[in-house]
Amino acid sequence: MTAEQVKPIRVCFVILRAYTLFNPEVKGVIGGAEVDFYYIAKELAKDPNYHVSCIVADYGQDPIETREGVTLIKTLGFNKKRVSATCRLWKALRTADAQIYVRKFPSAVTTEVALFCKRYGRSFVYRTASEIESDGTFIKKNFFRGKGFIWSLRHADAVIAQNKKDAKNLAETVGVSAQVIKNPHQLPPLVQKEQDTILWVGRSAKVKRAELFLELAKQMPQQQFTMICQKAIKDTGYDSLVAKAQQITNLEFIPRVPFRKIREYFQRARMLVNTSDYEGFPNTFIQACKWAAPILSLNVNPDGFIDKYNCGMCANGDWEKFVDSLKGMLEQERYIELGKNARKYAIENHDITKIIEQYKSCFIRIAQNQK
Repeated sequence: MTAEQVKPIRVCFVILRAYTLFNPEVKGVIGGAEVDFYYIAKELAKDPNYHVSCIVADYGQDPIETREGVTLIKTLGFNKKRVSATCRLWKALRTADAQIYVRKFPSAVTTEVALFCKRYGRSFVYRTASEIESDGTFIKKNFFRGKGFIWSLRHADAVIAQNKKDAKNLAETVGVSAQVIKNPHQLPPLVQKEQDTILWVGRSAKVKRAELFLELAKQMPQQQFTMICQKAIKDTGYDSLVAKAQQITNLEFIPRVPFRKIREYFQRARMLVNTSDYEGFPNTFIQACKWAAPILSLNVNPDGFIDKYNCGMCANGDWEKFVDSLKGMLEQERYIELGKNARKYAIENHDITKIIEQYKSCFIRIAQNQK
């Protein structure tokens, strides 16, 4: 912080479903985007040179609360009419009265936040959440929202990508320069329990390909599998997935585990399995690595880190290789050595006490440019 900066920099994160992380008594669907901003917001709030707020959806809480040092400002709930939702969102944005508004996820809300910043002379920062935002897929599949998304990115004061590939794609598809900042996590001392299961964690969103984990479990009946799969929003096939899972005797299906208790499953995992078609940088990867559980991925391998750091295996979309890789990781308990590499990787690349400094540098630069 420079001597010229007298007042705290006011930063507001707009992530509507994050309230359940700040208040574990409230249940709700969350994903990596919520976890990412939750960690960043509460770590930034520890610094008195920042005033941190977060705009969240209506879960029945008070209009304004303070939890873990972060001011939580309530806006409308989900599935409201767009006009009323926009009005309430802008009211919440004005209440936050931030210098910098940070958003993640390419929805109408993103464009509305960017428009608010443009209208009132505030700064807008966007952080990518998935590969499809950078490679042009989202823009092609969503004409109007895609146009709004492009406008938002091009008017942002900073764009932050989760990996180098996404940053490169953004430059090529929309002509936007992005800074790469890896997902942060708190890294407590390593605690492991008996590693007795093969783990899958996620929502039942189509892109996650949860049904493939069921197929993997059926192909290896001698191994124990655990699936923690929360119902994704608007998923009409969840009950069918649950019914199929319950027929597999070597698979334990768990609909939901509170965020603060999920570590217990990673501590027991021989490995984390990912069956997604694509992702940005899954927070579950970091959760696995920090508890020394290696990764077995069917497709997702951001910047080739799984191979580079020897912390698991990626099959590059080849199912037979995927199954063989699982067998190879189990052979002579190879997963233990891979898990040690994974833990080392997490410490070197995802420690929030280091990564938060990159965000602070970004916010300080923006705040200085506002003068």
